[in-house]
Amino acid sequence: PEETMGPNGNEAEDRMERSPQECFEKLLSAYSHNYDLTRDVETEEGGSFPAMAHYFLRDEHYLVRRDKQFYATEQHDYTYFYVTEHLDAAGAKALTERTLKAGLAAIRPHKEHMSSFVTLVVLAEAMDPEAKKVLKKTRFHKNYRLALHGWMEYHIAAMECSTRTFLSNPAGRGARKTLEANFGPK
Repeated sequence: PEETMGPNGNEAEDRMERSPQECFEKLLSAYSHNYDLTRDVETEEGGSFPAMAHYFLRDEHYLVRRDKQFYATEQHDYTYFYVTEHLDAAGAKALTERTLKAGLAAIRPHKEHMSSFVTLVVLAEAMDPEAKKVLKKTRFHKNYRLALHGWMEYHIAAMECSTRTFLSNPAGRGARKTLEANFGPK
């Protein structure tokens, strides 16, 4: 198969020239296969996100017939996208707090709830080193009713578009791999 060349005649060079907004559109297209997307999301705290993606999986197990349900589990992933030209440490801290509050408000624990992930995906043209530290070190895990009603975990993944560098907190490795698969070197 013949590779597609961009206007400069070099596919790798053209990939490097994408703006955060262009990367955002490509990423939404990748997420749209498995997630329900909502654009222009307003939070209760007054903040907004350009988009949010929600994934829901329910698994049911039966004894003999469908009306004899043995148990069921539910999993959710609430992914919030943020696009900016520059991210500093104060902005990163405020963004992580706002995303966590919005995600926690969306979670509804009950006896069939197994897990929920709140994920923040940041696409920035440039990030301060302090902002990168804030994103990498932010962690949050919560059990509901001693984990009898499930648990939640906070994932963060980010890409600095100008240098094509990727980072994540320890729990956000999966989201970082999605970014790398879409924008990393082939």
